[in-house]
Amino acid sequence: MFIQTEATPNPATLKFIPGRLVLDGGTMEFASREAAARSPLAEKLFDVPGVTGVFYGSDFITVTKDGSDWQHLKPAILGAIMEHYMSGASLLADGSAASDELADEQGEFFDEADAETVEQIKDLIETRVRPAVANDGGDITFRGFKDGVVYLNMKGACSGCPSSTATLQHGIQNLLRHFVPDVVEVRPM
Repeated sequence: MFIQTEATPNPATLKFIPGRLVLDGGTMEFASREAAARSPLAEKLFDVPGVTGVFYGSDFITVTKDGSDWQHLKPAILGAIMEHYMSGASLLADGSAASDELADEQGEFFDEADAETVEQIKDLIETRVRPAVANDGGDITFRGFKDGVVYLNMKGACSGCPSSTATLQHGIQNLLRHFVPDVVEVRPM
């Protein structure tokens, strides 16, 4: 098994591509050892000293580190990923492959009067923003819309990335303002 690695815009996060499906639709984020308890692979990755976050995309895994050096972490991370896939174990402890999409949608907030605007915003995020962000090892999901402000949740390599503010302010905000006149600002949540 050959696992490719790619740098992300976030120097504290690396993207690992195992060459097979990781998550069948959606994304999943583990920001702590406790959250990782629902995934044997995430637990193994958190066992590597220095790992502070794990994120699953459709065909990649991103791992975020503390101040540790990638040279020391990378072999252990590659070993954990390879061991997991070679064992044939399920990605999640309960045997499912459900993503965080449902939980993300449950936490959304917006006024019903803005439902049409919110659909436009979600469509633009889904078709234009998320594919580009996935290439960088992360994800962005809609959280809410209130008084012209779009609230987005940044995950994976995007979470804590030094360039994420610029991405939000200049890229996503400009895109949404261009296509949806009701949007005045975009903020992370």
